[in-house]
Amino acid sequence: MGVRSYELDPQLHVNGAVYVQYADHSRFACVQAAGISVEELIGSGLGPVNLETNIRYHNELRGGDEVDVSCAWVWGKGKTYRVEHVLRRLDGEVAAEVTHVSGLLDLKARRLVEDPAHEWRSRAARPGLLNLD
Repeated sequence: MGVRSYELDPQLHVNGAVYVQYADHSRFACVQAAGISVEELIGSGLGPVNLETNIRYHNELRGGDEVDVSCAWVWGKGKTYRVEHVLRRLDGEVAAEVTHVSGLLDLKARRLVEDPAHEWRSRAARPGLLNLD
């Protein structure tokens, strides 16, 4: 992704909220590449939610920079999982790491589902992209 001028703060580097937007874009693209329709997921009564977001800054991103954003899903036991993003400039330097603790919300009950990995796996044509092999 290319850094656009309107994403810059007064110090001419990327505004902190934009790092989260880059991570969100990467995660959505990963879900789509895995063959999951977010519209169908929501239509089935489940909605992905972020419960916690952490940003660790390493090197600044500035206007005109290009950034590659990775997306790694980390599963454990329980109702939550992590999605980890590394934002890397094209020169190889890590600009930031964004980590989300997420879950799948049952939109009717307003509670997290017990086994989110199962729900994602059952909908994915390419579950390996979500680390669900």
